[in-house]
Order: sequence, then C-alpha cells, then structure tokens
Amino acid sequence: MDEVEWMPRQPKAEDLRVGLISWAGSYLTFETYKNTVTATAKGLGRRQTWEILVSNEHDTQAVVRLRSLQGLYLLCEANGSVRYGRPSTSHHGCFLLRFHRNGKWTLQCIISGRYVESDGEDVFCTSRVLSAYHMWTPRPALHAHVILYSPLNHCYARADPTIGRVWVDTPIPCLEECGFLLHFQDGCYHLETSAHTFLSHLDRLVSQPSTQTAFHMQVRPGGLVALSDGEGGMLYPQGPRLLLSLGSNPHRGEEWFILQRCPTWVSLRSKTRKFLSVIYDIEVCAASEHVIPVSLFQFECDGESPNLQIRSANGCYLAQRRHRTVLADGHPLESDTFFRMHWNCGRIILQSPNGRFLGIAPNGLLMANATIPGPNEEFGIRLANRPFLALRGRYGYVGTSSEHDLLQCNMDQPDCIHLLPCRQGIYHFQAQSGSFWSITSFGTFRPWGKFALNFCIELQGSNLLTVLAPNGFYMRSDRSGTLVADSEDITRECIWEF
Repeated sequence: MDEVEWMPRQPKAEDLRVGLISWAGSYLTFETYKNTVTATAKGLGRRQTWEILVSNEHDTQAVVRLRSLQGLYLLCEANGSVRYGRPSTSHHGCFLLRFHRNGKWTLQCIISGRYVESDGEDVFCTSRVLSAYHMWTPRPALHAHVILYSPLNHCYARADPTIGRVWVDTPIPCLEECGFLLHFQDGCYHLETSAHTFLSHLDRLVSQPSTQTAFHMQVRPGGLVALSDGEGGMLYPQGPRLLLSLGSNPHRGEEWFILQRCPTWVSLRSKTRKFLSVIYDIEVCAASEHVIPVSLFQFECDGESPNLQIRSANGCYLAQRRHRTVLADGHPLESDTFFRMHWNCGRIILQSPNGRFLGIAPNGLLMANATIPGPNEEFGIRLANRPFLALRGRYGYVGTSSEHDLLQCNMDQPDCIHLLPCRQGIYHFQAQSGSFWSITSFGTFRPWGKFALNFCIELQGSNLLTVLAPNGFYMRSDRSGTLVADSEDITRECIWEF
C-alpha cells in the first residue's frame, strides 16, 4: 500500500469561537434577559463565547456575523443599541471585522458604519470615529490543551525537553511533546510544554512563567494565530531544523499557525496483554508487548453518537473488510470505518458495522467475529499522548482556588491533573503539588491526599470523557462551582473536555 500523507483535519466550529475582551478587561456577554449584550464578565464562559461566521475575508479585514452558543446573533440597531436575536435582512448583523497590527479587532456595523464599543459595562454602537474604546482583544475559546500546525511546513510544533528547544518538525501529532497548554494572563499568552516548561523570548524552554515567556497573539477566524513579543519580533520556524524562535523577517506567512485542540491518541491492549499494531502497512494484529509508533491510534468521535473512527499512524482508518478482517486502509467517509463503542469498567468493546464485535483471532489478527462480546472482545485502552488532564466542564475548568479548600469546576484557567496509570482505563489523579486527589463523604474533592485512589476514565468523544470516582459515582460540575461525584447516570454535567 502506498503511504498516505497525514492530512490535518478541517476547521471545526470550535476553532472559529472566541471571547472578545473590551479595553476595560471585561468580556462581551450574552445576557439571558431582555435580549441584551453587556461587557461585565471577567472570565470566558459559555455566554462569553462567540462563533465568527465569515462571509468574505481579505488580508486585514473580513465581513462576519457573530453567533452565540445559544444560536442567536449580535445585532446593531438604528438607535445605536446592541442586542442579540435573528437578523431581519441580509445585512442585519453583518460587521466589517478589521485586524489591527497590535492584535486587536474592531467591529464596524455594515449598515450604519458605526463601531461596536463598551464603556466597561454596557455595549453600544454610536460612533463612526475610531478610538481605543472600540478595540476588542480576541481570545480563542477552544480548550487550553492545544497543538500548533504550520501550514507552510506541513508540520507540528514539538517540544524537545532534552535540549530545551521547540522544533516545527513533526508530521504526525501523536507525541505528548506536541501538546501545549495555552495560559492567558494579563492579555498575553504563555506556552507550557507537556514537561511543564515554558517557551521564552530567548528561544529556549524555562521552568517558570515570566514577562520573558509572555507572547502577544494575533488571531484570525478559523484558528489561525501568530505569536509575537510585542516589540517587533515574531515567532516562526527558522534554520534547517525549523527551530521555533523569534525573528523579524518571516517570509510567505511562515509566522502563522493553525491552533487546534490536542488530539487523543491511544493504545489498545488485548487480553493476551499485547498491543494492537499495524504491520505490513495495513494488517492489524496483537503483536507487540510494548507500545511502539505503529501501536498508536487516534481516537475520533463527535460525542453526539457512540460511533467511533480509529485512525492509525499511517494516515488511514481501521475498516472492516471481506471475511470479517479489519485492516488499516480505510478513508474517513467510508461507512465501514465507523465502529460502535461500549464500555465495561474502563475497557472498550468495539462493534463493527455488520453488528459483530472485534476480537483477536488465533493467528493474532483483528477480526469482527463474535456475535456476543466476551473477554476476547474487551480491550484495555490507555491515553498515549496525555501525561496529564486539563478538564473543562459546563462552568469552567477544574482547578484550585485560594478562596476554597475544595476543588472547583468554574475556574478560568486549568490545573494539571497528572495521570498515574495503574490498570487499563484506571488512573491515580495527582495534583500539581505532588499529593493525590482525595474524596470526602459528600463526594467533593481535595487536592492534598496522602494515598492514591482509583479513577476510571471512559472516552465519550474525540476530546470528551467521563470519570467514575472512587465512590462509584460519576464526577460532575455543579452550578455552585464545586466539583462533586454524586451522579449515577451520565448527564451533561458529567461530560468533560480534555
């Protein structure tokens, strides 16, 4: 089989979503009463998230509409008020979005020519004379665990902890070193590696965030970003090895990266304790006693259905073929590449399109033979490129707060939950301080336990999971802001982005 070039996925709706921060540091907010829009919130939540719908883009500007997660649009009225609702004409709710060199955005109403502005609380559209009050800072609303793809070099950024550098040299983002945590603080961004070091202006990785690790970000709809030091230096790949470093003379747009959520790569282990691997280009068998590059698979699922696609490192998808054989030669639109997933105590069961369950044949090959799943059809699954989790629920990220001794689920920035695997699907959760998560009799959590507890992780989508806590209940986000494990069933509050 000819080698298939690894193709990055097309932009999704989440890549087009941003929060817009006013000059006063508050976010453009969808209020649930009286169809109003304000700029009072201090954090980025669901009501502060807007999807940028582009109808025409050219260089430094674009014609756009802004749509809230509730499906309603930002609208400017003839009297200068700003509200949300549904457009009444083809141009109602259209704005000329201009990208300024300092990374700010302005929104000019197409109909009136006036700019959207805020006084720090209210939002209105009355002035045609541009000023600092009309400037909005875009903040990408996607999950903070990201990868950076260079469309010019067709490679992903990769941290190299051994020599403290970042290279843009990886064609397939299956390594944990390709993932970065994007921290937003005081209008700037800090890039944290999987080894918890930070990219600095000096082109090397350092142990602590500081002004030397703070980058300004220019954002374009569709997930395009460029990072700078604010003094004329741009971050882009340089030299024959494509070292990611600051320079003043990028060519052909090499400073632009596509910002995407970190993909989920897993390993699958059979009951014989051997890992599924792709051999002879397309055959899938339980062959290796250790995880090797051909034992890694990308987990792709939209979260709206239990259907799953499994992409191998050769760029193709697992597909059921003749004689019930499963081969790694499928393409994304083929119906034979969709498998239904079931869970049993952290182990995954895969059902093929013909209704039969995947298992290991006596010769070691992956086949769709069984009509009823048994131990041979259960696979241990382990996250291959995630040494830690950053969990985001309906109300924000999971983290610690100086105002509470319990773990919270409404934070603007995530805490890293270090994963210590103990069995397939079962992990110990370790806090950043090195202590373990502990659980109270009320199902709440503290981050300073002395003993490791078992947490069961079950994947529900490409970047979605549920956590079964040691008390036997699912972990969920509570409206009060406290993280709690008290749910017998999987509800919306039990689904976590990671």
